[in-house]
Amino acid sequence: MREITVATVQMKPELGSTENNLVKMSDFISTITSQQKVDLIVFPELITSGYELGVQFTELAQRVPGPAVNLMAQRAADTGVYIAFGLATKEKVESILYNSAVLIGPEGELLGHYNKLHLRGEERMAFREGFKIPVFDAGELGKVGLMLGWDLAYPEVARAQALEGAELICCLANWESSAIDEWKTYVRARAYENSLFVAGANRVGEDVTMKFGGESMIVSPRGRILAALETDAELRKEIQREQDEMRREIAALKESKASLEAAAEARREAEKKAKEAEAAKKDGVILKEEGDKAEKSEKHTEAQKPEANADGKGETAEKKADTPKVLAMDKPHREHSESVRKGGTDKKAPEPAEGYCVARIDLDEVRRYREEYQTLQTRQPTAYKVIVRRY
Repeated sequence: MREITVATVQMKPELGSTENNLVKMSDFISTITSQQKVDLIVFPELITSGYELGVQFTELAQRVPGPAVNLMAQRAADTGVYIAFGLATKEKVESILYNSAVLIGPEGELLGHYNKLHLRGEERMAFREGFKIPVFDAGELGKVGLMLGWDLAYPEVARAQALEGAELICCLANWESSAIDEWKTYVRARAYENSLFVAGANRVGEDVTMKFGGESMIVSPRGRILAALETDAELRKEIQREQDEMRREIAALKESKASLEAAAEARREAEKKAKEAEAAKKDGVILKEEGDKAEKSEKHTEAQKPEANADGKGETAEKKADTPKVLAMDKPHREHSESVRKGGTDKKAPEPAEGYCVARIDLDEVRRYREEYQTLQTRQPTAYKVIVRRY
């Protein structure tokens, strides 16, 4: 077995403040490594600067290696872990910038860096596209691939890395909360279709106009989520609490209804006995004992009879009090039931929080599943030749 422990960090960077973000990253590294033994820590895309900076990227972009890489290399050496994180980089020509990810070894060595291939939106104005899809030999981690954000939406990136022998892909992202379902689907799909592990780290918080959704996770070669930071976990707990409260209200209503029915039945029986006793008196066939019982029953009936109002119309205080109470309890109950039935809730969905998730994975599963399901071997049918000629 080749078991390793992977942690993905979900963090909110401070826009444009590289120093503060590096301090925050260092704190996360210290916290994670102090609590358990970890082999790899994955941070999100552009974690040292934030996302919506436009032309400011020219001021914050660094060379590789550079100050940020050197600091993280020192932290990696101090804790003995691999670290992957995203930042804006530049080449010798100052005007050429890349959205990059770097992988640092446990001795502080730079194992390599990757430049994002698929740029999206305003990224095209700040960065140049990469043109390589490298896979890095990371010792005990096996072969590791890196991808950034929108690369995840294109199966070719993960497929190219899998064909180069990648067993683990680190996906560093700034995925928006409005499309978070796409993120969760793509992460599982890339793991499933290539039979490899995917460690997805997505940032949280807001920049200028964009809001990011978190949901960082670690996925197995069969698409099973091994660890995740789920945003809606608290919302589900709140819904469960509301449903439990609703069940208690239903039970109380049923109990109240049963009590009212029992009281009504007792009243009807008393009235029936009173009428029978009155009829027996008139006929002169009632016994003394029955007379005593009838007298008691008559007194009880008198207490239960409705009080006559000014118009002479009788209505029991119990009926007047109980009937509105049941209706008053039933109305909010019906409204609440309708809300639950529609899948809605009065509570606002919680914001994704900073944090990290950890999973222990066995890299031997990659080879086993690829052999069992022929994941890579059966992807070369004759029909693909036409597609290859087109490209």
